[in-house]
Amino acid sequence: MTISLRSSLLAAAGLALLGSPVALAQNAAPAAPAAWDPDYEPPRMPDGTPSFDGVWSKSSLTVLERSPQFKERTIPPAMAVAIEQGREKAMEASNRPSDPNAGAPEAGGDPGGYNTFWMDPGTHFGVVDGEIRSSWIIDPADGKIPYTEAGKTEAETAISTMRTSFSDPEVRSAGERCTVGFGSTGAPPMLNVLYNNNVQFFQAPDLVSILVEMNHNARMIRLNEEFREDDLYQWMGDSVGHWEGDTLVVKTTNVHPHNSVRTAIRHELYLQPDTLVEERFTRVADDVILYQFTVTDPDLFTQPWTGELPLWKAEGPIYEYACHEGNHALPGILAGARRKEALAAEAAENGGSGGL
Repeated sequence: MTISLRSSLLAAAGLALLGSPVALAQNAAPAAPAAWDPDYEPPRMPDGTPSFDGVWSKSSLTVLERSPQFKERTIPPAMAVAIEQGREKAMEASNRPSDPNAGAPEAGGDPGGYNTFWMDPGTHFGVVDGEIRSSWIIDPADGKIPYTEAGKTEAETAISTMRTSFSDPEVRSAGERCTVGFGSTGAPPMLNVLYNNNVQFFQAPDLVSILVEMNHNARMIRLNEEFREDDLYQWMGDSVGHWEGDTLVVKTTNVHPHNSVRTAIRHELYLQPDTLVEERFTRVADDVILYQFTVTDPDLFTQPWTGELPLWKAEGPIYEYACHEGNHALPGILAGARRKEALAAEAAENGGSGGL
């Protein structure tokens, strides 16, 4: 079924109102999730460090910042189940076959996107140590990114410029250009997006690599090393790490400036190249890695802010995300802008207003 992506999500949000008190009262209260075993012993690598071997997923209904729908950090189990069931019904409805007699959309209308078969937004809210989370951000307590006034203005300007500029490929988003995935799915903090939420770890005594499904980027984390002193900006940043007991601690900075604006349907985030992100990876169960992160940048934020989410064990393998090979959108965007400019110039010559 050809659908509008945003319409699909709005429909899901509408059915999420099944989480109202009336609906909840008609169902038996589900049990709360179990907390993690504090004495869990992870599998280990030959050097004794915990093994993160395998493919892990970030897909979840929980997102970075808290929605106004939720007032607290945790969601009551009954409300979570009702919303999850409503979302499932919405996804099923949006994935129905297209009407072969519907005809083409009206000129200038939304032609829709690919159907929900290709999406992987998650089916459940994220659970951290028995708590169903309404947002990944836990500090500040309101679950919001704590921009300063100047930082908020800088972020809004950068995002607006990216969305409304068509002069050349480098002003468009990194996701459109196929350099990295949409939003902040790859470079830290690694967040869940609408699809392709898998990551895979590869470990050696002096190096840990995180392969990100979208856009098939591999971030190399050098262990027990210092940041590089040169001005080499990498798409995923310069990452160094060390072990603190059974927790892998990673610090990242010097992310490529063209990866500062990270926008997706499920979050908007703006970081500067020298923003510092500290990540902590702790395997807490056979099927869960606790992923925690703290973002520090006094030029943008009123305080360091912290989030945490579960990476849950997924079936592999990860297949290549062949973005460039199918990227017809970017040439179309730029060609459309050039066409609009040509029409405007022609109209100006003829004394008219022109445009598309």
